[in-house]
Amino acid sequence: MKKIFQYALAVLAVTFVLSACSTTKNATSSHVARDKFVNTWVLNTVTYEGGLLSNAVQNVFDQAPPSAFVGSVWKLTNSGNGIYTLADGTSQTIFWSVYNGGSTGTQFQFKKIYEGDKAKNVTEGYRLDIGSATGSTLILKSPVPIGTQTGYVVYSFTKK
Repeated sequence: MKKIFQYALAVLAVTFVLSACSTTKNATSSHVARDKFVNTWVLNTVTYEGGLLSNAVQNVFDQAPPSAFVGSVWKLTNSGNGIYTLADGTSQTIFWSVYNGGSTGTQFQFKKIYEGDKAKNVTEGYRLDIGSATGSTLILKSPVPIGTQTGYVVYSFTKK
């Protein structure tokens, strides 16, 4: 009887370990490859999800209202360097990357780079959840707390 119990416990432990490994494997399958972002993108629309009202967000990326980004062009190179240009001509140099450790999965992150800055020395930036990333479309979501819930500013891009 004791040996049966030990055997059952060993099988249960192995099953638990294998299921834990497969869960980890599935979690990383949401990984989005960096090359999905390398391109020139046009931000076509900004929408809102999760009960977030358009007038609730006055400023994004410490720069302008979300509507000011509609029509902006984002150039993202393979080196991580990039630049976005708003419809009014305002440009911002950025350094971007893909972050694979977020609680919501893979995220797109960038930091603003000003003249004389080195990307490695800039500690503040922005992380956006990846809604989808194909060769021709890109959807990024910026979480915004609404009381005890989260709403999103949703940025929809197309390849230029």
